[in-house]
Amino acid sequence: MKITLALFKTSALARKIAALASGLLVGFSLPPWGWWPLSIVGITIFFATCNLSQNNRESFTLGTLFSIAWLSLGMMWMWWLTTPGYIVAVVLFSVLHGLAAVTANKLGNASIARPIAHSLAEVLRFSLPFGGVPLATLPIAISQTTFANLVSIGGPILTTWFVLQVAAIVAAYFNRRESRIKVLQLAIVVAALQIFALVMPSPKPTGETLRLAIVQGGGPQGVLAINASARDAFDRHLKVTQTLQSTDELDAVLWPENVIDVVDFELSKEFNEIVAEANRLNTDFIVGITEDAGPNRFTNAQVVVKPSGEITSRYDKVRRVPFGEYVPSGLRSFLSAIGAPMNRIPNDAVAGEEPAMIEIGATKAAVVISWEAFFAGRANSGVEAGGQVLLNPTNGSSYTGTVLQTQQLATNSLRARETGRWTLQAATTGFSAVISPDGELTGRLNIGDAQTLIVDVPLHSGRTLYSQIGDALIIAALLLALIAIQLTKRRAKIKV
Repeated sequence: MKITLALFKTSALARKIAALASGLLVGFSLPPWGWWPLSIVGITIFFATCNLSQNNRESFTLGTLFSIAWLSLGMMWMWWLTTPGYIVAVVLFSVLHGLAAVTANKLGNASIARPIAHSLAEVLRFSLPFGGVPLATLPIAISQTTFANLVSIGGPILTTWFVLQVAAIVAAYFNRRESRIKVLQLAIVVAALQIFALVMPSPKPTGETLRLAIVQGGGPQGVLAINASARDAFDRHLKVTQTLQSTDELDAVLWPENVIDVVDFELSKEFNEIVAEANRLNTDFIVGITEDAGPNRFTNAQVVVKPSGEITSRYDKVRRVPFGEYVPSGLRSFLSAIGAPMNRIPNDAVAGEEPAMIEIGATKAAVVISWEAFFAGRANSGVEAGGQVLLNPTNGSSYTGTVLQTQQLATNSLRARETGRWTLQAATTGFSAVISPDGELTGRLNIGDAQTLIVDVPLHSGRTLYSQIGDALIIAALLLALIAIQLTKRRAKIKV
């Protein structure tokens, strides 16, 4: 043990290898691998390695290498969407953790400063650039554990800090220079937060239910919209829908995101076919549509169609996928000039503006379309608007493998806990799922299944603490804590 420690103290190469290895451990803690304890082990090794760094330059290198290994695994779904984008995103976000490692190194007080600095790096990754990419996150890793209850009081940011702080406590425990009293104090803080999350009152059932059928059409993965017939997905979902019967006594049928791709939905053949099915089943249809919205523009919406043929509610997607549904302003001509495949994104989605909510008869439902599920604020906007259940229609058919799909399930488990709502994920090729307010997957259709999932969803009212306070207060607390550490360090220097 002493020989190994001496090696890490004297060898910069050994520390770099340790940073990469610790990042890989965190990567394997994420879905689809899901070995969640590795997140704590990996971060503990990383923090212990950073404690041995010789200068700020090395701290930056260690933080960057750690994050490259972590995100290369956790964000590999981007490879099939855009290989250059995948490389740029991994490097860019890894630099944030390199800077976080430098910040913590400068501040000292590693067992407190490191978790806060890296949490703030994640805050930036969740938001910038182009709206952020909040995937491959630490809360996703622990989404199926009791620890994930923390999101109900502090959302993904507090939960990120929690995972980092637990690892910092373990690293400090094995660091002889750290005060055992401080380690104990930190352990009490994280334990108290976990207990608080468990005893906090949660939103209650209203006593009413929504009987809903999720339709998953199945079909192949790894298919881009430009390489497929717009009618293929519709036909698959229509065929599955026709297995439903009026005796199922449904309140609504839920189709995934953009299964219907037309110029004008109400003037289309597909609209008439949906109305016919709504009449046959005597129920509302909640269908995902894309429509033209002017030259090189389209909308991505979820609409409610009555058996009468009336569209009574509509939600247009607000959070669009950068370089998937739109190209950020000014970049299209530049990227085309350097040979980027802009033909994959021929048109730009128009962003919606309204709260994430639709009405299904007398029931209000929060709705986040596909990518929006990864942003806690979008789901919360629907709950703020009165949503009693959370719907996530999505289309993952463009992606190969299950990295993105399993992370989306884990994310919706977090959204369910954050909002205190039953959450239904409806996917074109899978996974479609039903998730309880405590994050448990109670039903799931596998990749490629062509099937329906009928569920009586309990409706909930009331809001969690996180739904009421949001992210701003948590971010402010982290920033104030860093400032306090810096002021304490300055006062110590003055006394000396």
